[in-house]
Amino acid sequence: MFQAFGFGGVPCARCGHKQASDSAYCERCGMAAGTPRNEPVLRDNRWIAAPNEFAVFFGVRELSGLFVKTLRVPATTRAYILQGGQATEVPQGEYEIEGFFTRLNNLLRDRHAEILITRTAALPVRFGFEGLRTAEGLEVALDVSISIKIENVAAFAQHFMTVPGTITEAHLQELLAPSVRQLAAEFTGSQALREMSRNRDLRAQLDERLHSALRLRLAQFGLAAVDVDTLTLRHDKLNANRERAGSLWLIAEGRQADLEHTKALDQLYNDEEWQRIWREEQEARLRFRHAEMKQDQDVENRELVLQRTDRMQAIRLREIELYGRVAESQNRIEALRLDAAEVLAQLEHEATQKKSARAGEAAEWAHVRDLARVKMRAALEAAQQDAQHERQFAQQRFMHQLVQQQIRNKIEQALAIEDEAHKRGQLALLHQAERDAKLRLQALEAEHHRAALQSLAIDFAARERAAQRDESLKDAIGHEDVEQVNQRIAALRRSGASADAIAQQEKLLRTIEADAAYERKRMELRIEEGDATWQREVQRMETLAQVDDTAKLVLAPAANAELLADVMKTRVHATMNAGQLQGLAGVEAARTPKTNTDSPAPRICANGHAAGPQDRYCPQCGVELTQ
Repeated sequence: MFQAFGFGGVPCARCGHKQASDSAYCERCGMAAGTPRNEPVLRDNRWIAAPNEFAVFFGVRELSGLFVKTLRVPATTRAYILQGGQATEVPQGEYEIEGFFTRLNNLLRDRHAEILITRTAALPVRFGFEGLRTAEGLEVALDVSISIKIENVAAFAQHFMTVPGTITEAHLQELLAPSVRQLAAEFTGSQALREMSRNRDLRAQLDERLHSALRLRLAQFGLAAVDVDTLTLRHDKLNANRERAGSLWLIAEGRQADLEHTKALDQLYNDEEWQRIWREEQEARLRFRHAEMKQDQDVENRELVLQRTDRMQAIRLREIELYGRVAESQNRIEALRLDAAEVLAQLEHEATQKKSARAGEAAEWAHVRDLARVKMRAALEAAQQDAQHERQFAQQRFMHQLVQQQIRNKIEQALAIEDEAHKRGQLALLHQAERDAKLRLQALEAEHHRAALQSLAIDFAARERAAQRDESLKDAIGHEDVEQVNQRIAALRRSGASADAIAQQEKLLRTIEADAAYERKRMELRIEEGDATWQREVQRMETLAQVDDTAKLVLAPAANAELLADVMKTRVHATMNAGQLQGLAGVEAARTPKTNTDSPAPRICANGHAAGPQDRYCPQCGVELTQ
């Protein structure tokens, strides 16, 4: 991992031997050139980091050269040996050369190696930031402790172990401070002071935000944020002379202090001061909106806008937070209770301008929530893009700061060169490398500057397109309203010309409907009469079926009486025996008169034609018949 680096005339940090100018390792003990002095590690062979040291790393020409004394690895130390691209952890204990290579048999004693010494427990690094702003633009101060440890040895060695050196707490503060400040500013910028004072989970939320973001940013460098502990979050009220007039502790180290200071919020600002703060916040939002809507900005104006990028980002994050509250609220009262009145009026006004066909309060609120979701997604996309750019810039700046730290360490080591001419030459090279690193950092910042300008331009263009879509929608709605009015006018004109025809048609329809109703009623009456007649006939027949035969004969009509009498006779005859039937036949024969057997003589006309007894004329010739 280490690059060849050495200074002629610089004594070895381990044995004090003066090294050659082009030597990568000490000619006597094999220690890597440029290794900083560390008595416990290099001379006593006790691998332990100092209280303010995070990691110590150095190299040896041959791994067996470590064992000039017994090697001691305390329980508070994690030690690794990197050889052949593989990291091997050295367990705690005391080692002699034979026992060491027997226990760690994958290591080669005659090969060069790099040694990394760090802590078993994470190193707490404390950060303090002033001038962070809330959503109202009020300043707050943050004091936070972040525990850092090495999680991936290979990634750490790739970025940090390019030259022998030491990483201290101050180095970590310098490397991590920009990222921690940016994340803290994003959190406080999206929160109002009153909301934070009422939020009992403020400490946990801030810790979680910093912890999750730092884990993502530090993972590629082999580091990990094990724990985040927010110690204090304080707001100081300043008078006209910029002197502190009072303090509000949003997060304090003691819970009792937290409760006591939280109660003092209404005492810190009166109603008039809160109104002034609210007006200033609205003016800042208005300026932000004007900056977004103004498309004819020149380069100077864009530069001024870029200088307020942090504030604009905080305003955008605050709007995302408020849009989310409106979208999650079930009604208007709940949204007001969640302190979302700042954007609620704007959304309701925009919903009214849309002229959407809505029915009822629930539908109107659903429309407002949909608008909030649309605006939140648009703002969230822009915020995510900016956050991605910021993460990339933070990673690049982290690497450049790391290079600058390594150059400064080299400059400190070069100051120990005894040969003044060689010292001046090495310092000149290192100062030139430092200037080149600063130029690269400036170029990186300029590129970030241009990317931010481009992001603003894209954001402005997107909002301009959104405004154009709104104007197009308004024009379309206006054209639709005009068309509806024209159609109504034409309909009124047509209705005036055809009013009489419509009246006659309606009258005819009413007449037809009345006739149809009359016919239906008459048909119903006929059906009812027929049903009544059949019911009476059925009832009469049922009654006749119940009387005796004599009554049936008396009540039967004349047409059916003879048939009924024959039926009754036949029924009586069926019950008689042969003698009775013979006697009845004699009686009937006596009643029947004798028939005349003499038939009349046939009648013949004068022409000899036969005629019937009743004919007056001959049917063949037409001659009148005589008696």
